[in-house]
Amino acid sequence: MGGTLPEAEPTERVPRAGPKESAWPRISLVTSVHNGERYLEATICSILSQGYPNLEYFVIDGGSTDGTVEIIRKYESQLSGWSSEPDRGVYDSLNKGFARSNGEVMGWLNASDMLHTHGLFAVGNVFSSFAEVEWITGRPTLIGEEGWPCVVKELRRWSRYRFLAGANQHIQQESTFWRRSLWERSGGAFSTEFRSEGDFELWVRFFRHARLYTVDALIGGWRAHDDGLSRSNLKLYDGNCDAIIDRELASMRDKGESESFCKFIGLVKHTRFVRGIWSRSIIRALYKLPASDWPPLIEYCQNQWSMRP
Repeated sequence: MGGTLPEAEPTERVPRAGPKESAWPRISLVTSVHNGERYLEATICSILSQGYPNLEYFVIDGGSTDGTVEIIRKYESQLSGWSSEPDRGVYDSLNKGFARSNGEVMGWLNASDMLHTHGLFAVGNVFSSFAEVEWITGRPTLIGEEGWPCVVKELRRWSRYRFLAGANQHIQQESTFWRRSLWERSGGAFSTEFRSEGDFELWVRFFRHARLYTVDALIGGWRAHDDGLSRSNLKLYDGNCDAIIDRELASMRDKGESESFCKFIGLVKHTRFVRGIWSRSIIRALYKLPASDWPPLIEYCQNQWSMRP
């Protein structure tokens, strides 16, 4: 039987709700990788398949000896740039990538994590809708080792003082994006002092200048696997985060900023018995009790983003 096959329906690459293509803010994304051939291709595809019309994407490899570079070369024509050379760790690698970027909005994805479908459109649309918003984070989500979303956690609200007190400290980096202006005001680079706490240290600096807005959207997911840096030695990770907070509290005291708060938290953190009670009871309550410095929640309703107290 002759004839031609019907043409395939065109794929809708840009969601209808949101700014025109030329108005989407430029998003700069960086992936740092070293010997990451097991998951890297899925990470790259989750970004490139977004179809986001104003994306700048760099992959920075730390001199891998497995098949990582071959995977990068496979997608080279769709990348804004890439490199492969020895570095001083993931945050040094990210600094190299961001130094080559110029997007208005910034974020990064580690070489085993993934974006959710149209996650970048949610990011771009939120930043286009609210000029006062300088950094955001979405719903925390967990991706299984095989690559499918398996856990969607409840929304959390963010307060600088509670963050420094020990509550709501685990900001999911894969769902977190910020404006370049905030990055520059906060030093314009990651600290390379730590092995896996550089994102935590960056959030501490961001909190000095801007409130963190929660967006009720699926943006990115963290893949659970045993090779993750922060999971390899949780005791060391938590200890280094405590040291970062101690340093921030000392800086706040030097500036005469919330001196009573700094003294109180210092006492709690370094008195063993009090710290135990604080962790078991007060911290749990602080996760949900409203805070005076909580920003509004950003949610999607009736085809537009809105803010709810």
